[in-house]
Amino acid sequence: MNRTIELVKTIYEIKQLEDIDAPQIALAGRSNVGKSSLVNRLAGRKALAKISSKPGKTRSLNYYRVDPDGYYLVDLPGYGYAKCSKQERLKWAKLIEAYMTGNRRLKAVAVLLDARLSPQKLDMELTGYVRSLSLPVIPILTKADKPKQRELAQLQQQWQDILQQDRLPLLFSSKTGKGEEKLWDRLGEYAGL
Repeated sequence: MNRTIELVKTIYEIKQLEDIDAPQIALAGRSNVGKSSLVNRLAGRKALAKISSKPGKTRSLNYYRVDPDGYYLVDLPGYGYAKCSKQERLKWAKLIEAYMTGNRRLKAVAVLLDARLSPQKLDMELTGYVRSLSLPVIPILTKADKPKQRELAQLQQQWQDILQQDRLPLLFSSKTGKGEEKLWDRLGEYAGL
């Protein structure tokens, strides 16, 4: 299927939030996990989401419409390595919380996890928070072209056990396209297609 992804809205403050009448899947993860690269890979072009060598480039909620499917991918600010003030970090946290709590259009949160790292405390806190909101977690191991297959299999099993899910986390590489079709299928499933 030919899909297009278009950035349609950027939100910096809680007062800018509005109800968009379409299913939404949030993209969450560490500042350097590859959220922007994932968006660009799915869009089939490099310039849609800004990528930087400095972690923490995304400082807003970015709404990407997926056509013809009609749902939104909402890229959230990253956490962990971003160099910014505590005040700015707190502002992001409040914005993300306001977006995620009570949003009946939010169908799931795709949590991007670095396939080169063992489960990290911040990632486990995020997945725990998402689950506490009774939202499904879609675990995606990014940069899956880097580790050996055995290491990937072990990490998938670890995350499956941590999240107590029936399915293994998806493997994805924005560089090679590994897992792209499976990711589209999983996103569509949660978006209700």
